[in-house]
Amino acid sequence: MAIECMIPTPSPVHEAQETQIHPATALVFDSSVLRHESNIPTEFVWPDHEKPAVVPEFQVPVIDLSAFRSGDPVAIAEVCKLVNEACQKHGFFLVVNHGVDADLVSEAISVMDRFFDLPLSCKQKALRKLGEHCGYASSFTGRFSSKLPWKETLSLRFSDEKECSHIVEEYFQNKMGPDFADLGEIYQKYCNEMNKLALEITEVLGLGLGVKREHFSEFYQENDSVLRLNYYPPCQKPELTLGTGPHCDPTSLTILHQDSVSGLQVFVDNEWRAVNPTPNAFVVNIGDTFMALSNGLYKSCLHRAVVNSEIPRRSIAFFLCPHKDKVVTPPPELVDSDHPRVYPDFKWPTFLEFTQKHYRSDIETLLSFASWLKENQAPLATQS
Repeated sequence: MAIECMIPTPSPVHEAQETQIHPATALVFDSSVLRHESNIPTEFVWPDHEKPAVVPEFQVPVIDLSAFRSGDPVAIAEVCKLVNEACQKHGFFLVVNHGVDADLVSEAISVMDRFFDLPLSCKQKALRKLGEHCGYASSFTGRFSSKLPWKETLSLRFSDEKECSHIVEEYFQNKMGPDFADLGEIYQKYCNEMNKLALEITEVLGLGLGVKREHFSEFYQENDSVLRLNYYPPCQKPELTLGTGPHCDPTSLTILHQDSVSGLQVFVDNEWRAVNPTPNAFVVNIGDTFMALSNGLYKSCLHRAVVNSEIPRRSIAFFLCPHKDKVVTPPPELVDSDHPRVYPDFKWPTFLEFTQKHYRSDIETLLSFASWLKENQAPLATQS
């Protein structure tokens, strides 16, 4: 089998990355104030070619996980076929009959306001420091000086390691105090459920790619993942800004729950399309790290979020990520003379550092990282 690494050249349409700015000079995004402003700061105004627009709805493929669990070979094969087709084309699909308790999902969305309605000074107790990937962030105001997203986030580290079984609960206790202990319990339970679901979805992906069913679920044992609470406050000029700019997720797999407010858009067949909320379903998309694991067979798709002028939008994203010591390398079945290696081996913390300190995630993130990795460090030994 051919094992050489073929690094594609980034597309010429890729725009130059913005320089980082010092936190001391950063604009403060206080949603309690800015949501009422008719003249939004220029830092949040996007270029004309990237401004939001009314777009057609995307008919996202629907995957019934009860069929995958049925034990019926025909039903399992059909599920894997649908996932395989979706992931080779755009990397987005819905999962239904997933087994996650609807009351837990509803509660996880509803209690977000307990945090995001706090005064800014209270939310900043959990402030995400420059270069870190967990904590509270009000837009990207500490990092970039233009094309800022109209949103707030709270990112929480989750670990599948046994000694970290209360890591989310402990975060709320340590950062926010005992009054928020119940939120810690809710989001710990939510993470546990998302972890189980994510591992099951990796088995569907494994069968779709034609490798051993457990190959990827074993790879993601003891994963070190992230839960992100997204809060998009109203904006009086929603036609000028974006809740989240166009990007591909650098992580492995994203499991997203949206509230009832539309906002997610996906770039498919050279046009933006809306992924409207579907009750009792999760939106799943492939991230850059899994695209590398699949040797480029499965796609990490460009997506963004828009905002509106009337009501806030909330979503919860679980980002599956490998354990820090795992080498991201495709299984040998996916590499041969017709399918040479597309990306070099890497470990997730290195890629994460690249996205947090050196690069603003977009459609070229993985290619740019591969080039950067080739220039900046020796290649890792491939796992057997």
